[in-house]
This record gives sequence, C-alpha cells and structure tokens, in this order.
Amino acid sequence: MTILVTGATGKVGGQVVSQLSAPVRRFSRSTGGDITNVDSVRAALDGVSSVFFVWPFFHTDGIEPIIDAIAASSARRIVYLSAAGDPDWATRVETLIEKSGLEWTFLQPTGFAGNALQWADEIKQSGVVRAPFGDMRRPLIHEYDMAAVGVRALESDDHIGARHLLSGPAMVSQIDQVRIIGEVIGRDLRFEEQSPEDAKAEMLAAGWPDTVANEALGAWAGMLAHPEPITSTVEEVTGRPAKTFREWAQDHAGDFKS
Repeated sequence: MTILVTGATGKVGGQVVSQLSAPVRRFSRSTGGDITNVDSVRAALDGVSSVFFVWPFFHTDGIEPIIDAIAASSARRIVYLSAAGDPDWATRVETLIEKSGLEWTFLQPTGFAGNALQWADEIKQSGVVRAPFGDMRRPLIHEYDMAAVGVRALESDDHIGARHLLSGPAMVSQIDQVRIIGEVIGRDLRFEEQSPEDAKAEMLAAGWPDTVANEALGAWAGMLAHPEPITSTVEEVTGRPAKTFREWAQDHAGDFKS
C-alpha cells in the first residue's frame, strides 16, 4: 500500500510523511512534481492506493482534470486538506471529490499555528510584529495534529465520508501569540496594531489577489465577534489532546531566533 503525499515538503504534508507507517511517495516541486500539471500527477499515481491531497491555491482553476486523474488511477481513497468556514475554493474541491467516486475524508482545520512563521523576520529584526485585528482569537492548530488525523484517515476505514472540523485546544489572540513566542525564545516582543488598509496593501504587494485579500480581511474582522469553534476532534481521532500554541512555539523556537 503506497500512499502519495502531495505537498510533501509543506508544513502538513511533511508531517504526514513522517507519521505514516505505510510506504510513501513524496510529491512536491522539490521532487519534480507539479500539482497543476495533470501529466505530472498521473505519473506519480502509478501503483498508489491512497492520496493525501493538498491544493495550495485560493482558486480551483485547472483542478478538475487533476481530480479526474486521481479517480482514474489505482488510488481508491483521498484525504483532502480543506479548510474550516466553507470558503468557496475549498467547497468546490470537496464537491468535485465527492462526485469522483473515490473514498474521501475532508480535514477542515481552523487557523494554522504555522501561519505565525510569517512574523519570523519581523521578530528577528525588530521584535515588533505589525498586523491587523490583534484581539482576534482563534483555536490555532499545530500541523502535527492535522497530519495525525490525516494519517488515521489514510490508514483506517473508520473515517470514510467524514468531514473532520479540526482545531487547537484553546483560543489565542494575535497579541497572545506574540507574547507566547517571546516567552518561549526569551525576548520581549511587542504587537503593533496595523490598519486593515495597510495590511491589504502589503497583501497585494505580496501577490494576494484583490478578492482573496478582501475575503481574508473580512473573515478576520468577523472573527472578532464570532471566533471559530473549539472542537475535540483531534483527541477523539488520535486518543490524545491537541497541542497548544505554546507547544507549537516551542517546536519552532529556532525559526524566531537570529
């Protein structure tokens, strides 16, 4: 039973590779794979039984032939790293997979703890993090836990047809994230509130599409009053509590040190 792991060098895919006990075929740009190229995907599918699927875009352009290629291969099961909150792109991918005839499981995580890595340069250079919505609280989830649930879904029939809403164990504001990282690395860090307008300008400069930037800022603003839910899914599936944001920061302390 060989399992194809797409995004194999990413945060979650890398954890899936390390946690799987079955033979793994790594698929990423560093291994010569191109998830947007159907021929590249089709070649990687030869002889695989299951696929851990990551579509790392905020659109679904070109994805239908990729799903069709997986469905036409020897793979019978797909575990898709989706998203909580039903964003349009994730919902469309889920719908295509449901219609494909494959056995499926959808992982729908809340905010990734790993997104705090975007602050690493600011922390190393100035000790000041600038971002909008400092009081926004999210039940951030460790990439280890997303992968752990994904591995159970790949290796067991118990999760076929499941939509697993995944979260960390507690709400953490952006201000608290910066404070916790500082405590872990032994530095006094400071959070500086940024206007949504300035944040959008930076997002566009970094290559975000305008519509996606607007959707993200709107979603974050909405979370001030209506945060994502805390779920017990990680513990129910894996038998142990989800890791805290502090544990994530301890695991990544070296990323924030000069």
